[in-house]
Amino acid sequence: MTKITDMIGIKYPIFQGGMAWVADHHIAAAVSNAGGLGIIGCGGADENWIRDQIHKCRELTDKPFGVNVMLMNPRAPQIAEVLAEEKVAVVTTGAGSAGKFIPMWKEAGIIVVPVVPSVAMAKKMEKDGADAVIAEGTESGGHVGELTTMCLVPQVIDAVSIPVIAAGGIADGRGVAAAFAMGAEAVQCGTVFCASEEVNIHQNYKDMIIKAKDRSTQVTGRKAGAPVRQIKNQLTKKFQELEDRNASFEEIESLGVGALRRAVVDGDLDNGTFMAGQIAGMITEIKPAKQIIEEMFEQANKILSAAGPVC
Repeated sequence: MTKITDMIGIKYPIFQGGMAWVADHHIAAAVSNAGGLGIIGCGGADENWIRDQIHKCRELTDKPFGVNVMLMNPRAPQIAEVLAEEKVAVVTTGAGSAGKFIPMWKEAGIIVVPVVPSVAMAKKMEKDGADAVIAEGTESGGHVGELTTMCLVPQVIDAVSIPVIAAGGIADGRGVAAAFAMGAEAVQCGTVFCASEEVNIHQNYKDMIIKAKDRSTQVTGRKAGAPVRQIKNQLTKKFQELEDRNASFEEIESLGVGALRRAVVDGDLDNGTFMAGQIAGMITEIKPAKQIIEEMFEQANKILSAAGPVC
């Protein structure tokens, strides 16, 4: 038991990442039923889709689950209202500051846990009333910051008094044990659940992760100010070419329009954005979400129980 499991009412201190186009009600319910916190990812969807996903998730589980809001979504204010109306258990946020929505969510009894890439943002979210924060390192898949998990998590823990969830580069019990050794109260994992049986994505996406090696991912868009980690393919080469010739943000952004859908739905190996973290090389088989979680914590508990003096 940790502060996070006690706060939310879950068995295992693990969040499933709110990955756009990937994290729908299927995987969210599976993770919650397995004892973790499943999360529906809003991405660029509208409030009607979100409400439908919440209702479908409730048909599959009576356990707590969350919803992740990408605050850059133009429909974020409308989505925020739906989440308050539906009184979801937890809201996580990314790509912006959630401050203006926190009072409404808190009034609805929702636990608010923003994703933060820096100490400054963590402190701001605590000041704005967040219940906890997810400190996510650059090892993670999708939109990333600059700091590594090992560097970011301890500094955030030292800077705030609310619980901190570690994210980025965690795929097994060793990563979980390391997170708790740093002082985290829980972990968040995304890529490992892309290789679960229940996740509703194209088989090509799962195969890309299973076949990945340690250097199979690449961050594109750093020069344009929108860094994204994904598995290398023809699309990442095109992104790199644009960056090498200092193309405009608009040109780089236009290349990525619809690319995530092409990966998740169509399985387009050349033109899809297959977002995945650096730990993709550690994942070698597809498993049920329940097995993934139980194996992670069995291994973590053995490591932490066996830990003794280092000198």
